[in-house]
Amino acid sequence: MALLALALMGTAGAVAASPDDSPFLAANNAAMAKMMAAMDIKPSGDVDADFVAMMVPHHQGAIDMAQAVLRYGRNEQIRRIAQEIIVTQQQEIAAMRLAIGQTPLPAPSSPQPTHREH
Repeated sequence: MALLALALMGTAGAVAASPDDSPFLAANNAAMAKMMAAMDIKPSGDVDADFVAMMVPHHQGAIDMAQAVLRYGRNEQIRRIAQEIIVTQQQEIAAMRLAIGQTPLPAPSSPQPTHREH
């Protein structure tokens, strides 16, 4: 699992990042590390609850990575996709929690997209 986490975080065979990429890479790596740690659950005996317990941090990781793209990305098409990811992943988190009888948490406010000068 640790090797998979390292590979997913971009440390295996990584190309040197430019200084401009450093803030994005730091935010992305933090999101990945948080996600991987939170997905490592102790089975409860309830497959559905365990699935949700692993999928919620997985979806939250996607949200956190998309927010990093909104903060640091320049490609408007990718930024729009990131905004869609945030909305859909929040909806899926709420739906999964409802399906197992949990109250969905209020969605955290997303950073507002900013227009980046090229």
